[in-house]
Amino acid sequence: MSSVCSAEFLVEPFEEGHPGPHVVAAVDAVRALGFDPVIGPFGTTIEGESHLVMEAVKQLLDAATEAGASRVSIQVNACE
Repeated sequence: MSSVCSAEFLVEPFEEGHPGPHVVAAVDAVRALGFDPVIGPFGTTIEGESHLVMEAVKQLLDAATEAGASRVSIQVNACE
C-alpha cells in the first residue's frame, strides 16, 4: 500500500493574474506527471502517492529554475 502526500509550492516572482514563464513551467511539469494541480492565491497544491509527489517536486524545481524563478517555496505534508 502506497502512502499519500501533498505538496504546496509557490514560485517567485509571482504576480497574481499574470504568472510568468517560471510559474507556468512548474505547473506544466507537475501536469506532465499526471497531477491535476489546484492553483490558489498562495500556492499550488498537488496530492498523490508519496513517490510520485517527490518526483513532481524534483521536476517542478528543475523547470521553475530553468525558466527563471528567483525562489521556489515548497511545503510537503506528512504522508499517510
